Amino acid sequence: MNDLSLTILAETANDAQIIERLHARTFGPGRYVLSAYRLREHVSHLLDLSFTARIGTLLVGSVRQLPICVGDTPALLLGPLTVEPPFRSRGVGRKLLDRAIADARKKGHKLIVLVGDEPYYRRVGFKAIPKGNVTMPGPVDQNRLLVLELVEGAAAGLTGAVRPDWDAAK
Repeated sequence: MNDLSLTILAETANDAQIIERLHARTFGPGRYVLSAYRLREHVSHLLDLSFTARIGTLLVGSVRQLPICVGDTPALLLGPLTVEPPFRSRGVGRKLLDRAIADARKKGHKLIVLVGDEPYYRRVGFKAIPKGNVTMPGPVDQNRLLVLELVEGAAAGLTGAVRPDWDAAK
């Protein structure tokens, strides 16, 4: 894939159905029982911090971020990040991550949390949250609970339950 053929754009309301179909294909119906989806049931993702990857008019990937609090600390929850299977391992996910992280930093956010594979996400700076410091609604593998500091030291002492940030979602 030629780098010039991939376009990363902010998600729009018109993208919702096609992204939902992408999630259904890549994650299946079991996605609704995951802890991160429990948070998504209560607060919408932020369109200005959620992005699509397209080749021409074909949507090949998506990443979303929604406002959360970890205890009393505001943060973003990144995910889901998904790429159509034929376009995986071609840098699409990385380009979506880079854009999501850069725009979150520009908008003054300090932390991004996600549930994911540490070897994949460490490449962009995510690290494991010490076990037991942070809890998610529902079951979650503590080894997959990761954080990225957008401001140095922002995750120091990070503890508490993850919940939707109702104020930021307005």
